[in-house]
Amino acid sequence: MIQSQVEEYFLKYYKVCCRVAFTLVKNQADAEDVAQEALLRFLLYQPVFSGEEHERAWMVRTAINLCKDLLKSKWHKTTVGIEAVAQEESASFWMPGVEADDTLFAVMELPERYRNCLYLFYYEDYSIREIAQILEKPENTIKTNLKRGREALRTKLLERRDLCH
Repeated sequence: MIQSQVEEYFLKYYKVCCRVAFTLVKNQADAEDVAQEALLRFLLYQPVFSGEEHERAWMVRTAINLCKDLLKSKWHKTTVGIEAVAQEESASFWMPGVEADDTLFAVMELPERYRNCLYLFYYEDYSIREIAQILEKPENTIKTNLKRGREALRTKLLERRDLCH
């Protein structure tokens, strides 16, 4: 691949992979590592895709799989993650391409099955069908997780609002 193609893929997918990874690993440095590794695999294997959406879905799926591998690693199990940071300190964390917002941090605190669906649906604009393909789950499972995730998110946001007042 020539340098301009590498730059094109970097500009196209780095932020997406970084944001998806951040929702899973909850750590900027790890998210950046995962995004870089996903791009490296893309460049090394040079898979052939049927279209741009397939290409993007492959990148997101690769980032998710790399996150799962990282979360299972011994290193990750013996370190402290972002969830240990106090609520008032969470504002100091930055995510590329996403404005700091309380809703996003509330989404990140949800169980993984809800967090992934909500993030991909609302922050990455994937359809239910696309999310089902990316997460390798039935569409009805995605619909259920979105519904339950919205309910859990609403409860969490209301609790935060009550604590502030």
